Amino acid sequence: MILTGPGIAAAIQASEITIDPYDPTRLSPNAYDWRLGDTLRVCDGDLDAAAPTPFAEQSIPATGLTLRPGPLYLGVTLERTGSETYAQILNGDRTIGALGIWVHVSAPLGHQGHAIRWTLEIRVARPVRVYPQMTFGKLVFLRCLGTPASYQLHGRKYMASDGIDISRLYEEIPGGRT
Repeated sequence: MILTGPGIAAAIQASEITIDPYDPTRLSPNAYDWRLGDTLRVCDGDLDAAAPTPFAEQSIPATGLTLRPGPLYLGVTLERTGSETYAQILNGDRTIGALGIWVHVSAPLGHQGHAIRWTLEIRVARPVRVYPQMTFGKLVFLRCLGTPASYQLHGRKYMASDGIDISRLYEEIPGGRT
């Protein structure tokens, strides 16, 4: 079951959900409108699953930054979100999609017990200018069924994420390079 906007507000009030910074005007009927942070990692050229991803870090100025087709952009949410009670799903939204921006297609699930600023995978169909703190998508909270299994108890490799994180698949590949 997905929480409604008033349900999200009540869960925040009860300290069951963390959204920081939180702005109640960003609640919608069934989601919270999250924003793009102010930094990107630009990954251009060939990528290798057995090696850390090379990148150049770039700030997004208040005047905006034009993203171009081709590179993989890794961004970060402005908000840190999480819950021990609810799982989360983070997606782009219609307004971003209508600009030809694909955001966070491959890993939308946030587990119980995982409070983070999300790393975002961003691709664009055409050149498009983006701005720091612009609305970039929707975050929904899901009631979990069954015995809770907190992400914190399983020691996952991305648990300490608090910013943009490259793929760590190389840690699992025999002979992977660090």
